[in-house]
Amino acid sequence: MSNEITKRKNFIPVTEELISYLDQFGRCYSLPATYNDLRAFSESYPLFDKEGNATYWSSVLYPRELQQELYPKLTSIYSLLRTGDFHAVPHLYVERVDYCEFGNSRPFRVRVVNQYNDNYDHFYVKTADASRVYGLELEHLLSPNRINYLMHSSGTLVEEHIAGVPGDAFIRDYLRRPDFNGVRLAKEFVKFSERCFIRLLGDMRSYNYVIDMTPDFEEVQYRVRAIDFDQQSYEGRKNLYLPQFFKENNPVVQLCSTCLNFPTMKQYQEEERSLISRRYLSEHQRITALLHCMKNNAVEPFEKVVQLRSELGHFHNTHRFDACKSMGEIVELNLETMLGRHLE
Repeated sequence: MSNEITKRKNFIPVTEELISYLDQFGRCYSLPATYNDLRAFSESYPLFDKEGNATYWSSVLYPRELQQELYPKLTSIYSLLRTGDFHAVPHLYVERVDYCEFGNSRPFRVRVVNQYNDNYDHFYVKTADASRVYGLELEHLLSPNRINYLMHSSGTLVEEHIAGVPGDAFIRDYLRRPDFNGVRLAKEFVKFSERCFIRLLGDMRSYNYVIDMTPDFEEVQYRVRAIDFDQQSYEGRKNLYLPQFFKENNPVVQLCSTCLNFPTMKQYQEEERSLISRRYLSEHQRITALLHCMKNNAVEPFEKVVQLRSELGHFHNTHRFDACKSMGEIVELNLETMLGRHLE
């Protein structure tokens, strides 16, 4: 049965305890511009891709006086994100600001350009949601990918751009190429699915992750990376944390079934559990502090907690989940249960 999310996720505010955690680990800053500042645009127009197709984004325009004040602040934020210093080099400038009403975070995307060589980069400004912050932190601590983001105490979240081919575009444009290595992608998708389920990151439909491609001798190496963290341990259905149950991922699931047999899939799952357990042990103090914030901020709908603890208890064949009263407790127990012997 395929997954479907029919309702918009409730917004979960960031608590003082979580802000204190972020400040302790160098994530919290007093930023010169906030999400509300970017909302003061005066007009917008649709943004199209290189093929002329409509996107979910619109480019926004600001009154001249506001733009002259706002854009230098945005380059300062970009400098802080990339170098840890508010002082932006003078040859960087903001070329464009885009806005997306699709999704929970309704982000702004800022394009910063180097005027010497026209090279550009992006970063995102969003309203901070506690679920997303938890998702970003767990990705940083437990996955092979480091995540760079900043938080303002007012509730503004700044994230770096995660490079890669969006999953839906990869499925459309790459799967049938003659030089495509299906076994390598299948391996990485199995590992990606395992990472999502272990830390309970949901809604990994094809447009919520990217494929990072790296040339490797005569072949290409793939890595599947999540780019949307809004559904970190929020939904009640277990299968929403398993990417293979989303219909948008069916072509990749079929590829996995064709290229990998069951023992090989189990091998890749065990490899991923071993790697995650090493990160869990090395960052145990920080993960414990994060989970403490999650358990103390149990504002997700309790009926979802009840449903998820029941389905995970049935899946793992244990009654230990019955006592969980929050998603934080469920995440903690699921980590311990799935990593199991690797933590001994």
